[in-house]
Amino acid sequence: MGADYRAKYFSRTESGFPDEVEILGTTYVKVEDLRYGTNPHQGASFYRPKDSSGLTFGDMEQLKSGKSGLSETNYGDLNHGANIVKYFSRPACAVMKHLNPSGAAVQVGNQDTKTVYLRARDADAVAAFGGTAVFNTKVDAATAAEIMTTVVEVVAAPDFDEEALRIFSDFETYRMNKEIRVIKLPNLTSLPKWVGDHAAPTIKTLADGTVVVAEPLLTKIKSTDDLVLATTEHAKHGKFAIVNQPTPQQLDDMLFSWYVNLSVRSNGVVIAKNGVTLAVGTGQQDRVTAVRQAITKAKEKFKGEETLEGAVMSSDAFFPFRDSVDAAAEAGIKAIVQPGGSVRDWESIQACNELGISMMFTGERCFSHH
Repeated sequence: MGADYRAKYFSRTESGFPDEVEILGTTYVKVEDLRYGTNPHQGASFYRPKDSSGLTFGDMEQLKSGKSGLSETNYGDLNHGANIVKYFSRPACAVMKHLNPSGAAVQVGNQDTKTVYLRARDADAVAAFGGTAVFNTKVDAATAAEIMTTVVEVVAAPDFDEEALRIFSDFETYRMNKEIRVIKLPNLTSLPKWVGDHAAPTIKTLADGTVVVAEPLLTKIKSTDDLVLATTEHAKHGKFAIVNQPTPQQLDDMLFSWYVNLSVRSNGVVIAKNGVTLAVGTGQQDRVTAVRQAITKAKEKFKGEETLEGAVMSSDAFFPFRDSVDAAAEAGIKAIVQPGGSVRDWESIQACNELGISMMFTGERCFSHH
């Protein structure tokens, strides 16, 4: 029965998936068979639309492919990393691990690309081991040399210096990274970003072969001007409004953390400060656990070298109770960005005012159940 079931829904043979497939009226051509799917016993192939050009992943160049090629997870990390750094006009880097960012950073002041990478990697150096580094800017020799000092499975960017490419193949000097894969991603910054942009739908296949087709996750938050001070009116408790205005740096960090949170598995919480993530809470079933997870990770990681005092926190959905605000305040977080829309928003706003925290609403949720 199991074999019959597979035959009904899958056309994969011993030689792999077919060269062309049609999905919802679009013909896709196979680019390559992958190393494996999510797990080594799962086969996988990568396809691009037959009649499309100017893609980011479909037109990518594997400048160095390693001995064993890419896996489905590598593509997932490339996708989610690109979906973070695409939002920034300044140099940015996202270090991905299992489709979640272990760390992300954007240029502050005159920081060079190497510094941006170091901040993203060292935001969680343990999780970054064996990860994927995605940039929105050209990778130079200094950055390449730093990348080669630890194990990185994939590095991707719109372009690379010639010397950087030489360094990625210099295994006499850099012995740790012989399997690194170097990917040139054209058109990365032209990926759809905003609600209303032309974008392909997301397609999820369920266990019985049925599919869910949905609009892609994009945001309407184009700048800090689109963030609004949290306010609410409750029939019983009256009107509530945030008293504490965020600083310009807090606003910038809130926008940064929101863009990172778009590619965090829900429930998602991102703590950030000065253009870098301090911790990411992800994949939790309740909001306050995601908050506490992020705070605990940050405290354990930095051990007094970096504090959460003055940091900001983004949440991909509203707070059903004030407990998340209380936990954030105890850790030293001074500003929060979240969608708003809870019947108990008044309680969270009241808590912020009591505890000296600013809170901004986005008016949209960014759940990502990838």
